[in-house]
Order: sequence, then structure tokens, then C-alpha cells
Amino acid sequence: MNSRRSWFVFGIGAFAYLVAVMQRTSIGVAGVSATERFHVSASVLSSLAVVQLIVYAAMQIPVGVLIDRIGSRRLMLTGTALMVAGQIAVAFAPSIAVAILGRILVGAGDATVFTSVMRLTNSWFRGRIVPQLSQWIGNIGQLGQVLSAIPFALILHQAGWTTAFLSAASLSVLALIAIAVAVSDRPVGSTEGPRPATWSESLRQLRVSLARPGTQLGFWSHFVTQSSGTVFSLMWGLPFMVFALGIDPAEAAALLIVSVVTGLIAGPVLGLLTARFPLRRSNLVLGIVGMMGVVWAVVLLWPGVPPAWLLVVLLIAIGIGGPGSVIGFDFARTSNPLHSLGSANGIVNVGGFLASFVMMFLIGVALDLQNGARVAAGGAPDLYALDAFRWAFAIQYVIVGVGVALLVRARRRTRRRMQEDEGIEVAPIWVSLSDAWRRRSGRETR
Repeated sequence: MNSRRSWFVFGIGAFAYLVAVMQRTSIGVAGVSATERFHVSASVLSSLAVVQLIVYAAMQIPVGVLIDRIGSRRLMLTGTALMVAGQIAVAFAPSIAVAILGRILVGAGDATVFTSVMRLTNSWFRGRIVPQLSQWIGNIGQLGQVLSAIPFALILHQAGWTTAFLSAASLSVLALIAIAVAVSDRPVGSTEGPRPATWSESLRQLRVSLARPGTQLGFWSHFVTQSSGTVFSLMWGLPFMVFALGIDPAEAAALLIVSVVTGLIAGPVLGLLTARFPLRRSNLVLGIVGMMGVVWAVVLLWPGVPPAWLLVVLLIAIGIGGPGSVIGFDFARTSNPLHSLGSANGIVNVGGFLASFVMMFLIGVALDLQNGARVAAGGAPDLYALDAFRWAFAIQYVIVGVGVALLVRARRRTRRRMQEDEGIEVAPIWVSLSDAWRRRSGRETR
């Protein structure tokens, strides 16, 4: 099944997702310009990204159901068209209200693409290559952040707001044409079975997927790994680097690429580890979360302005979280039949974005409250003070901490279900590593 045609469909789907990520992250790069254009507070400015993510997250489950019912191709066409309309609205927005409406359309369109491409990959490919391709979808998509951080930012600073967002919209037009010409839902002669015949059957599949512990484990894995990087790249990273750390806006936008490059390196490695050690996937997730928590603690507790090398370490850490979140979809893949995988993937994809928009909004509120308290005490207003960011970013520990507790609970239930259904008992990790080493040593001696 892994034919030349399969790779062609995969390539077009990955390109469509790359373009969608560029549309999603363009507002983060334009955060400083948006402040100057619309003259609004931090919490109002955050609504540009927060509303977009709320729409994205809210649509994930309906999109998953629709993928199982009508197929990925139709949804990708509709979603890409919505992104074109949304970016055109933002380009000509005379007020923050119109810009928010445009970002709602972008969020709605963006919501259709990733889960559709994941579903296409599972229809066109089989075997251990699937988790690796899932990582490559995420990696290729994150190159869209490079497009927003460099060419989009350059056009924004040199040609202005309207030209920059119209240029972004033109890329979605190209993606729309490519999808219409080249993408189909499944290969000829596919044996994956018929789609749900009725909406009631689709909703029943959704309820069954949601009840599976493996789907819930995927949701919480996505929740705890993806959110920190999304919050930083999509909204608060650029103001933090420019205003709190004093970095030039162009240099700050370019620094965001560090996370993208990290994801490109870490993604294939995590894909191989996921395929090689499927019973250790949750350990990978928890290890990634722990690593991000330690690095954030060092940054927030650093006396004075954190040095450049520490900022790079932070960007590397949260960059690993992006491909780490894709492991959540592998839990869904191995816990659900193919005909209901769209619904399961939609459930998982809600996780990271739910955490992201909650964090994003609360950080904006925390910055406003601290600025208001400073002014009330007779001080000069300083919305983006470094100390204010320290307290605001610490909100992540509360949100992610709740997610980790629920992840561990879902892992216990998943392992119990595996033992009941398949007789698989997950041994302690040191036992598995010892067995793997003995097998490897045996092969080498032969």
C-alpha cells in the first residue's frame, strides 16, 4: 500500500498543514505590530490568539466525526478556504473586533487540516512507518512557523500589515488548489470498511472512542506536552523577548526558529522510539514534561535578565514538546479501529489547545493585574516587565500539573485494560531495558 501515490498524497497533505501552521502562528509574530495598530491591552490582544484557539479546540471533535463520516478531502478544502477568508479579513481589519473575526475563521479552517492529514496517513500507509510519518507531519508543519518568523515577519516590517497578511492568504490559495487536484481519501481497493451510514452511528462511534482509556491517555499526553510551546510561539514569546529581555523584534522572531529546528531533529527520534518501544510511550511523555518544567524553573528563577544561552535552552526544551505531543495520536491509533480514528484523533487534538488557550488568557490577565497594581501604587506603567512575566508564566505549572495527574490516572486504566483484553502486562522500565540490552548483546555475539 505504501506506493508512490501514497507518498504523493502524504506530501500534499503535509504541505497543506505547513501552510495552516503558518496562518496559525502569523498572529504571534505580528503581536507587537497588533499592539501598535489597535492600541489595546494585553488581555484584549491575547484574545486574537485565544479566540482562534478556542474555535480550533472546540471544532476538533466535530471535525473528527466529520472525517469519519465524509472524508478528509472535503474538510481540508473547506478549511483551507476559510483560512483564506480569515487572513484577508485580518489584512484589512480597521479594528480589533474585525481582526478577531478573521482569526476565528483562521481557527475554524486550521482545525480541519491536521487531523485530516493524520487520517489520510493511516488510510494510505500501514505498519511501523505510521508513527514515524505522524512525527514527520508535525515536523513539516512546524516549518510553517519558519515562514511566519522570517518571510512573513520581513514583509510585515517592510511592506506593512495588509500586504503581509494578504501574502499569507495567497499560500493557502496554493494549498487549496493542490488539495483539489491531488488528494483522495483512500487508495483504490481499500479494505478499511464503510463510513458510518448515519449521524447517530457517528456519534455512537465518538462515545465509544471517548470512553477508551487509550484515547484519554492520548488527550492528556497532548495536553501536557504541546501547550507550553504553543503559548510561547503563538502569543507571549515575542513580547517576552522584545520587551522583558530587550531583544530586537527581528532577532526575537528569528529565535523562534530554534524550537522548529529542535522539533525537526527530535521528531524522527521520538517516532523511532515510539515504534520501537510502544509500551514506553507514556514514559517518553512524562520525561519530556519533566524536562520542560526544570528548564522553565531555571529561567523564571534566574536573578536578573536570563542570559541568551538559557533562552536558547528554553526554546530547545519547548521545541521537543511539539513532537512529544504527537505521541498522543499514537495512543489513539493503537486503541481505536481505523473507521473511528478520526473521532479519536479529534479528541486527542483538543488536549494541547485546551491547555494552550487557558494558559494564554490567564497569562494576559496576570500581566494586566500586575500592571494595574503597579500603577495604583504610584509606579510607572510597565505591562511587559520581566518580573510580571515571571509570575505570569508560572501559571503553566498549575495547568500542566493537573494534566500530569490525569495522565497518570489514564495510564493506569489503559494498562489495566491491556492486561484484561490482551494479557499484556507492562513491566518496570528497567526490566524492559535490561531485556533489550541482552537481546542486542546476543545478536552482536552471533
